[in-house]
Amino acid sequence: MTETARRDSAPGTILVIDDDETNRYVLTSWLRRAGHTVIDAADGAQGLAVLDARETPLPEAAVIDVHLPDMTGFEVCERIKADPNTASLPVIHVSAVAIEAVDHTEGLSRGADAYLDQPVDPEEFLATVTAALRYVRARRRAERLTRRLATLNRATLDVYRAVGFHSFAAAATGGAATLMSGPATAIFLSPQGQPVHSHATGPEAAPVSLPVRSEVLDRLAAYTLGSDTGAEVRLMPHSQWKALLPLDPIEGDVVLVVARTKRNRPPVCVAVPAAAALGTDERELLQQLVNASALALEALRTFNEEHALALALQRTFLPDRLPSVPGVSLAVRYLPASDHAEIGGDFYEALETPDGLLLAIGDVAGHSLVAATVMGEIRHALRAYALEGHPPHHVLERLDALLAHTRPGLTVTLCLVLVDRDGSRIHVANAGHIPPLLLAPDGSAGYLHEHGPLLGLRLPHPPARVHPVAPDTRILLITDGLVEVRTQNLDDSLAAFRSATLEGPRELEALCDFLLGSFGEDKEDDIALLAIELGPGPAA
Repeated sequence: MTETARRDSAPGTILVIDDDETNRYVLTSWLRRAGHTVIDAADGAQGLAVLDARETPLPEAAVIDVHLPDMTGFEVCERIKADPNTASLPVIHVSAVAIEAVDHTEGLSRGADAYLDQPVDPEEFLATVTAALRYVRARRRAERLTRRLATLNRATLDVYRAVGFHSFAAAATGGAATLMSGPATAIFLSPQGQPVHSHATGPEAAPVSLPVRSEVLDRLAAYTLGSDTGAEVRLMPHSQWKALLPLDPIEGDVVLVVARTKRNRPPVCVAVPAAAALGTDERELLQQLVNASALALEALRTFNEEHALALALQRTFLPDRLPSVPGVSLAVRYLPASDHAEIGGDFYEALETPDGLLLAIGDVAGHSLVAATVMGEIRHALRAYALEGHPPHHVLERLDALLAHTRPGLTVTLCLVLVDRDGSRIHVANAGHIPPLLLAPDGSAGYLHEHGPLLGLRLPHPPARVHPVAPDTRILLITDGLVEVRTQNLDDSLAAFRSATLEGPRELEALCDFLLGSFGEDKEDDIALLAIELGPGPAA
C-alpha cells in the first residue's frame, strides 16, 4: 500500500447520530476500537449543531440513523448536503426498521453515500466507514490539487512576467509561500552577481531580504544537484538548514528544491517546512514552480547580459566628444532607455565641415540591436558625405539611397542643421524628424517646421531652408523619447516643451539638465538632446 493510500485509510473523526443509546454505544465502541475519534449526538438537531459549530477536529464522515425523534435521517442528510461547508461530508445511513429496497433507494437518492441494515456486521460497518473516508480524502485532495494547480499557474505567470530582478525575487518567494500555504525561503544569485536570501512568512506576507553568504548556493547545490542541470527535491534536517542559514525563520526540517537550467550557472533554491510538502503532489508542484523560476531568472540574466552588450555597442556608435568651435557653445545629453526596455536607435552628431558646423540628430525606427547597428551605419555615412562638402539636402538624398539599398523596409528620421562659418545663418534640412527649436535672443521661441520625407522611402528631399540668426541664439535638437507621451498629443507635448525652455535657465548646460529632469523621467525610449548657442563667448 502506498503512503497516500495509507493516509486515506487512516482513522478519522466520525459523527454518530442515533437516538437509541444502545445502538449508539455499540457503533461508537466499534469505531473507537478501530482508532477513530467519535462525536455522538442523540438527534438530528444536535448532530447539525456539531457541524455548525465547526468543532475541532471536524468530522470526516457521519453515521446517521434513519429514524430520529425530531426529524428523519434523510432530512438530516439533505441539510448536510445542502450546506456548501459540509456538502462533501460522506453520510452512512443505518437502520433496523427501514430496510426495504425502497428505503435504500430513498436514502441514497436524497444524498447518502452508503446504506446499512441492522444488525450489521462490525467488519462490514468499519470497512464501509473506511471506504467513505478514502473517498472524501481523495476528493478533498483532488480539490486541493486543483486549487494549487491554479495557484501554480498564477505564480508561474508572475515569475515569467517579472520586470527586473527585485520583482522576480518577490514573485518567486511569494509564489512558493502561496502555493504551499505557509512560509517559504528562496536563495538565488542576482544577474549582477549578488547572493540574495528572500523569505516570506506566509501567502499574504511581503517577502523580505536577509543576509546570506555567497557560498550558501554552492553548498545547497552540492546537497542536491551537484553540477548537474534539472531540478531536485530533498529533505534537509533542521540542523543542516540552520547551519547554512542561521537567520532563516523556518523552523524544523525543510523540503528543499534546487533547479539549474544551464551548466556553470548558479541555481535557484526554494525551501518550505517539511510538513507543508509531505505528499508527492505538493513536492511536484513546488518543483515545477522552482524550475519555472530558474528558467525565468536565466532569461532575465541573459537579457541583462545582452542588453549591457548592446548598450556598449550603441555607445561606440556615438561621438566620444563634441568639436570645439570658437564663438560656439555646444551641449549634449544622451539617456539610453530603461534597463528593461529594448535598445533604440537614437543618435546625434556634431561635425566641422568645409561649409561650417553641421549638427545632426536622428532616430532609427524600431527598438533592437539591429536599430542600434543601423544607427552606427547611418552616422558613419553621414560623416563621410558631410566631409565631402555636400549640402544638407544632398546628404539626406545619399543617406536615403544607401538605406533603401542596404536596409530595405527600414526608415530613419534625421534633422540636419548647418551653421555658416560666420554664424549668421543656419540651413535646416529635415527628413521627418521632430523640428528643431530656435530660441531667439529677444526671449521668443519657435519650431522650424520645414519637413521632407523619412529616409528609406526613395522620395526627393527639398533644399535646406535658410534662416538668419543673431548672436546669442540657441537651437535645441531632440528625439521623440524626450517629449513623446502615449496618452498625449505630440503637438501638446511640443508646446509644453517650448514653454519649459522659456522658463528654464539661460545657460546652455543648466538648460539641458533642467529639460532632462522635467521631461526625461520614466521614459521607455532613448533620449537625445543636442543644444547650440551662437555668439561671443568661450567654446564649450
